[in-house]
Amino acid sequence: MMLMGLVAGVQAQISHTEQGAVDQKADALLKRAASQFGNVSFKVTASMLDAQKKETLRQTAQVLYCKGCYRVSVADQEVICDGKTVWQWNKTAREVAVTNMGTDDVDLMNPARLLKNYDKSFRAKYIRTDDGVALVDLQPRSARSFHKIRLFMNEKSGQLQRMEVHKYDSSREVYEITEFKRASTPASKFTFDPSQHAGVEIIDMR
Repeated sequence: MMLMGLVAGVQAQISHTEQGAVDQKADALLKRAASQFGNVSFKVTASMLDAQKKETLRQTAQVLYCKGCYRVSVADQEVICDGKTVWQWNKTAREVAVTNMGTDDVDLMNPARLLKNYDKSFRAKYIRTDDGVALVDLQPRSARSFHKIRLFMNEKSGQLQRMEVHKYDSSREVYEITEFKRASTPASKFTFDPSQHAGVEIIDMR
């Protein structure tokens, strides 16, 4: 689930650390984008494009997010996470699958973790800025099913607007983030309480 002209003469500032080269401009943009994910709500429109850039799938989800906790609602399903446990609630089937939250930083339902911890799994590269939108590429440090994630961010505010996951076969996943706004969401929204949903089957896979 979950989204361009060249600025002449601009070169990314590079400093060398024990972990390797760090693109300072990309790093600053990513940190600014991560800081936007406090208590917020937004919509994500996810689409799949084939190698010819033809759209093969499109789906829109509503997301509530707060400091690593999230609630994603799409069609008749919800994915709820309190930062440790994930509940996948299929309302039609009336069942909830319970799992532990994964440790992979590439969790597109948890963009703040991806942005904040990008250097563990990726090398960041500033590409350019077009009409106030900065482009940064994240290139995996180890083998993945994709060769880069391209991020589009408002250069001034840092707000993440779009993510593109580029696959080796030239297909891509695109995640467009819209209606991004501050929210006041109680902690109860980030857990699933079986007592409030009589008749729902709990499948604990932990």
